[in-house]
Amino acid sequence: MDDTDSREGMCTTFAGLKAILRIIELGYDIIGYPRLVRLNPNIPWKTRGNGSVVIRFGRGAGERIKIGEYRGEEIFAWTSQRKEDVKVSLGEILHGIEDLFVLDDEGTNPGVVLSGRKLPEGLYWRAVRGVLSVAEVEGILREHGAEYRKYKNGRGIIGASAGIAWRAKRRTYELLTYVEDSGGDRYVSAESVKRMDREIETTFDNYDYENDYVAIMPSSRTPVLFGIRGTSPPDLMRAREIVESSPYDSFLVYETNQGSDDHLVRKRIGEVKPYESVIIRGRVSREPRRIPGGHVIFEVSDPSGTIPCAAYEPTKGFREIVSRLAVGDEVEVYGGVRAEPLTVNIEKIRIIKTPPLRVKVANPICPVCGRRMESIGRGKGYRCRRCGTRAGEEDAEFITVERGIEGFHEVPVIARRHLSRPLKLMGNVF
Repeated sequence: MDDTDSREGMCTTFAGLKAILRIIELGYDIIGYPRLVRLNPNIPWKTRGNGSVVIRFGRGAGERIKIGEYRGEEIFAWTSQRKEDVKVSLGEILHGIEDLFVLDDEGTNPGVVLSGRKLPEGLYWRAVRGVLSVAEVEGILREHGAEYRKYKNGRGIIGASAGIAWRAKRRTYELLTYVEDSGGDRYVSAESVKRMDREIETTFDNYDYENDYVAIMPSSRTPVLFGIRGTSPPDLMRAREIVESSPYDSFLVYETNQGSDDHLVRKRIGEVKPYESVIIRGRVSREPRRIPGGHVIFEVSDPSGTIPCAAYEPTKGFREIVSRLAVGDEVEVYGGVRAEPLTVNIEKIRIIKTPPLRVKVANPICPVCGRRMESIGRGKGYRCRRCGTRAGEEDAEFITVERGIEGFHEVPVIARRHLSRPLKLMGNVF
């Protein structure tokens, strides 16, 4: 299922929790961890995080694993599945679940898909990197005999179908805690989050130390109290116990494509299109400049073209690194493409080569009088005020400055996208 929430509240993962309870109530087993699959982060009509929820179910086999709790009752899944027909309709599963869908929001267009087999993997890659139409996805679902239900324009079937198509070749996990009562005060102790961040090394994006920001707590009012991301489900269980917060009713561990960089595609600059997420490599062709709003813009060129790249105000201190770039620097930029004007919104940058800067520190000394000469205009050289002797621009005194900015740099946690792979995970495969 996908697109069940809105910018004002609810969460598709909470509907997923309720669907799991309903499936168990119908007598079926959950197979593996439920999945939270993020899709193209640049889609302009997404509700919030553009994430779909996928639940595999049937008759369990193999090892039984704990995946969560609901009001004190443990929730289990099985690591494998017995080959046995599942005879259940979408309507039976959705009984009581549809009430959670935010249908009164004009931007919310839920979709739910029930499929007895995997959908083509290419559907996932196209949905995480590009744009698909409802009609196109409906054709694929009919071809594969899937049952589906659309609400309003039904755009959510795109994400729901793409989630089923995800093969989880690179995965992380997120433990989400839920509060069903929308009222009351909520809090998460910042000090406990810092302690958890130090003690559980397999977690990531917990706390933004630069901006003093608790990243595991949503900024909007949803059923989610906090969510911890990591690469090990057992470690997430331990991490949950360290975090001090207001009470919550339940929790669930999702397998996710978060932190995967699956959305990024290497492209020549001339091939870049709106709403994509790209990796481009080239040289800085226009030096960084700060524009109204505190954003920093520079341009990168390769033989196929030129494109502006932006470090927007929410990236905070990251802008200072970008500001130190100079014309001629070789860079690799990772980011999403804004449509108008066509601009790469930087998620991270690899500064490959930065030629040392030659910085003027003093005007030349007159070889006749021994006094400092004065400039006679930009690019016109120098003249001695006493005797009139002239000198060229190259005769000034210069020093060579090493800038020390080569390597990878990423935006702070407060500005990081769900799919962006943190530098902490770069080089790791899971």
